[in-house]
Amino acid sequence: MGCPEILTSRLRLRPHHRHDLSAAIRLWTDPIVTKHTLGRASTRQEVWSRILRYAGHWALMGFGYWVVEEKVSGDFVGEIGFAEFMRDMTPNIEGLPELGWALLPAFHGKGYATEAVGAAIHWGVENLSAKSIVCIIHPQNTASVRLAEKCGFDLRETARLGEEPTLLWQRELS
Repeated sequence: MGCPEILTSRLRLRPHHRHDLSAAIRLWTDPIVTKHTLGRASTRQEVWSRILRYAGHWALMGFGYWVVEEKVSGDFVGEIGFAEFMRDMTPNIEGLPELGWALLPAFHGKGYATEAVGAAIHWGVENLSAKSIVCIIHPQNTASVRLAEKCGFDLRETARLGEEPTLLWQRELS
C-alpha cells in the first residue's frame, strides 16, 4: 500500500518526498521538538534515514508516516503517522501500531495537532487490522499528554523505553 493523501479542513497529510529533507531537518533539530522525543538534535543523515524508514513502513507494513502541511500555504507543519519500531521496551508493544507526531513550534497552539491526530486515527479505524493503537509520551511532555487524552487514549502504564520511563497510552479503534 502506498501512502494516501488525507485532507482535513486546514491540513494536508501527504507522503514524504525527497524535497522534504530540509524541512524535516528543521523539525528534528528544533530543541523544543527534540526535548521530549529524542533528547538531542538529529543529524542530516539521521533525518534522511527517518524519511526512508517512513517510506519503508508504507511498503512493508501498510501504514507509516505523513508530512503534515497547511492546505492553503503548503507550509511544512510536521509529521504524523503509525509505525512498528520494534522498540526495546517493557512492556513489549510489537504488533500494535504506534501513533507518533511532531510539529514545528511555529504551529503549536493552533489545534493542528488535534486535527492531524484525529485524521490519522480516522484513517486507522478504516484501514488498520489492529483492534487498538498505542502512543508513548515522555512524562514531562504535558502538551502531548493532553492531546492523547483529548483524542481518546487511556494511560495504560508507565513503561520503560531502554532505561528511561515513558508513558504508554492505548486507544481502541472501534
